[in-house]
Amino acid sequence: DKFGPTDKPLSFVINMKINQYQYLDGAWDQAFEPTTGNAWILAFGQRGVLSEAVASLQNAYPNASLVASSTSGEIHGDEVHDNSVTANVVVFDKTTTKLVAFHCPNSASSAATGEQLGKALAAPHLKHVFVVSNGLTVNGTALASSLQQAVGAGVSISGGLAGDGADFKETLVIAGAETATDLVAAVGFYGEEFSVSCGSWGGWQPFGPIRVVTKSEGSVLHELDDKSALSKYKEYLGEQAGSLPANALLFPILIQPANSDRKMVRTVLAIDEEAQTMTFAGDVPLGATVQLMRSNTESLVDGAKLAAEKSHEGRSDQAQLAILVSCVGRKLVMKQRVEEEVEAVREVLGPQAAVTGFYSYGELSPRQTGAPCDLHNQTMTVTLLSEA
Repeated sequence: DKFGPTDKPLSFVINMKINQYQYLDGAWDQAFEPTTGNAWILAFGQRGVLSEAVASLQNAYPNASLVASSTSGEIHGDEVHDNSVTANVVVFDKTTTKLVAFHCPNSASSAATGEQLGKALAAPHLKHVFVVSNGLTVNGTALASSLQQAVGAGVSISGGLAGDGADFKETLVIAGAETATDLVAAVGFYGEEFSVSCGSWGGWQPFGPIRVVTKSEGSVLHELDDKSALSKYKEYLGEQAGSLPANALLFPILIQPANSDRKMVRTVLAIDEEAQTMTFAGDVPLGATVQLMRSNTESLVDGAKLAAEKSHEGRSDQAQLAILVSCVGRKLVMKQRVEEEVEAVREVLGPQAAVTGFYSYGELSPRQTGAPCDLHNQTMTVTLLSEA
């Protein structure tokens, strides 16, 4: 393997030990530290370099439980990178983990995949499930709902949908020795000494007229107010419509199901010009109201800070590992100022936590600790882990 300097890696030790590494320009920044226990490895990276970087990790830690995802940007400490891989080698003192993975070849398989994952992980002392899903062939709403039902309301779930920059061509998930474009991987955490908390928030504002979903099938939107949803959406985007679906990241939609106070933000994953439809990462219920949204850097940074505050509420200890999953749409809006939202999270958490994460095609998290998991778009989600 090719390594850079041999200085010690970024390391955090309390009751669990965390070593963080970065793969950049074809080399890891540090030589890998050997582990003294069973390691859990969490890696996020650009699709083109992810597999080669993970191969080095697998060679160095052949007995580790490894899960990795392609991204639309990598969060390494307080920095945001592209075309890199960030890896976290975590060794718990008292907590045990279990990694399972199943293929989800299409959106219709999402609920069954969530149920499979949940049944494989369900056991006494299960506290949390972290999920990394393919980003293009999954209905995140159905996946989250069925997984939550299978593991029970007392188990928290968080994670995200793999990204592919702003290209929307192919995403990768790696679980152990398996790599696939349609894989969904989940890690279960077991033990009374394990502590987890979550928070999620956006920072987008609705604008324009409110429309009604008059035809939809799951995550596929056909019509708004009995007219083509795609043509109506293009009217709003104007000149930017030629770069769909990428430019849709700048204009997500706010969905409120009929007879419900619950509101969801959704981003377009794909469009079908022939069928005149738009496919989202989660459900677009029939009869729901829809409104466009927009934002700016200041509002998104404020949203990230609020997500961190929500994740920190009720904790009796300090977080040791913070996993940040933010949406690629936020990154496109903030551009060169994107690190400001990571810095806002760090400001809330303090200096003691190891920070990692990625920019995604969808975020899986409770809105706050104690709530059920749901699919979010255009949010910053924060998962805080620690071991007593």
